[in-house]
Amino acid sequence: MAQEVALVTGASSGIGEALARRIARDGRHVVLVARRAERLEALARELGEAHGVGAHVIVKDLLRPGAPRELVEEVARRGLTVDWLVNNAGFGTAGRFDRLPVQGELDEIRLNVEVLVELTGRCLPAMVARKAGVVMNIASVGAFAPGPYMATYAATKAFVLSFSEGIAAELGGTGVQVLCVCPGFTRTEFQQRAGITESGGPGFLWMEADAVARKGLSALDRNAAVCVTGVPNKAAVAMERLLPRVAVRKTAAQVTKRF
Repeated sequence: MAQEVALVTGASSGIGEALARRIARDGRHVVLVARRAERLEALARELGEAHGVGAHVIVKDLLRPGAPRELVEEVARRGLTVDWLVNNAGFGTAGRFDRLPVQGELDEIRLNVEVLVELTGRCLPAMVARKAGVVMNIASVGAFAPGPYMATYAATKAFVLSFSEGIAAELGGTGVQVLCVCPGFTRTEFQQRAGITESGGPGFLWMEADAVARKGLSALDRNAAVCVTGVPNKAAVAMERLLPRVAVRKTAAQVTKRF
């Protein structure tokens, strides 16, 4: 019988690593996917020794054409079944759109949106057939509003949120859960790549990756479709829904421009 696993993309650091740690701690086998082999191998050894689970490593650049299909095929070749799919891989860019390299923006859309949809589409039918499974997509509180100075990033996360909610509604009663996790500012390597610093916002807005992972997994227990992590983030999302759209745009620009 194939070994059921949680496939976690972007597992070498940040929220992906934190989720992999908590999932393994709960006794579930994991497949760790990212580009950095040494980090993945070290994490796999640690999780296997600490929790007695199978921790499999697949080094893959998901931006490369054909990579998502190859990943799913490699999982099957190893005699593994994706029981949980955690779509965490992604990155953000910051700055005025007309001043950013367009290829980076296209790569951002490819990884944040296209790869997520493809992996979901390749793994979901088997989950539905088994009448069990989880798809967890990592979005952002930026999904709820336009994101001046991070326009492409916010747009990709808005897609992830809408896509996740849509298929969650479709799959009601199938035994498959779909959850979209929407963290706010989180201390990860994401900020380094995007050129964001903590100096742009008060400390209470920032969360640790493990806290985001814990809240996301708790939301699965509640059978939630969307999980906004942290009280300040929930308050911000609630306020955005009440304000006129023009006010939301102006407020968002004031916040993100500082980063």
